[in-house]
This record gives sequence, C-alpha cells and structure tokens, in this order.
Amino acid sequence: MSEKTITIYTDGACSGNPGPGGWAAIIIYNGIEKMVCGGEEFTTNNRMELLAAIKALEALKRSCKIDLYTDSTYVRSGVLEWMSGWKKKGWKNSKNQEVKNLDLWQELDELQALHTIDWHWVKGHSGDKYNDKVDYLAVKMRDKFKN
Repeated sequence: MSEKTITIYTDGACSGNPGPGGWAAIIIYNGIEKMVCGGEEFTTNNRMELLAAIKALEALKRSCKIDLYTDSTYVRSGVLEWMSGWKKKGWKNSKNQEVKNLDLWQELDELQALHTIDWHWVKGHSGDKYNDKVDYLAVKMRDKFKN
C-alpha cells in the first residue's frame, strides 16, 4: 500500500514576543481540508510556529508523504539545517548552549521520523491562499488570549 500524500500549511502568531500567541495548520488530503489551531497566554512566535507543525503531524493517523509549507525560516532551517548538528552535540547549539525550545524540537523530531516530509518555505502575506488562511486562524487564536 502506498503512502498517502498530504499537504500541510502551518503558521504561528504572537503579540509581544513573548506574549499571547496562536498557531494554526490546515491539512489537505483529496481536496478535503482539516484545520487544527490553538494558542497560549504567554509564549513566543517561534514556539507557535513549531507547535503548528507539531499539532498538524499529531493529527495524522498513519505514516504519510507530506508537503509541509511554512513561512517560518526558523522551523524550516531548524529541521533541514540545524537539527542533525544539535542532536550530534546533545541538543546544544553552536555556542554549546541548550537549544531554545528544546521540548518542541525534540517532539517535532520524533513526529517527523514517522513520515516522509518535504519542507517548503512560502513567503508570508504574499497572497498564498492557504498561508493566508493559517495566518488568519493563528491571529484569531492569539487574539483569544489578549486581555
């Protein structure tokens, strides 16, 4: 049986950085869209970007081939360029300090190992239909936590 091919768009939003934050993802399979979203009262934009990818991958029931689109160079570069080095150094960065957001990076590492993922960068606020949708949802979730 061949793997399903899924398209995922993710985004995070934060006001204040740190401050109230929201994350959102759209999972698309055979023309059907499933949205997952949430937020936190006090967080950072990078944590929301990571959580969007994590929650999207958690929503999948089995191993899939995935095209994952993010406007976060932090997430994409972290996965494709930095993570293997961090792991070799015991999750330490180039300054030999613990990687920021370690809990989420480790969770993302475990989840991505279950799938075949092509990580794509999409420019934010550029008129991409699905990136605009997840941005809207992430901001909406963030605003739920604003005072």
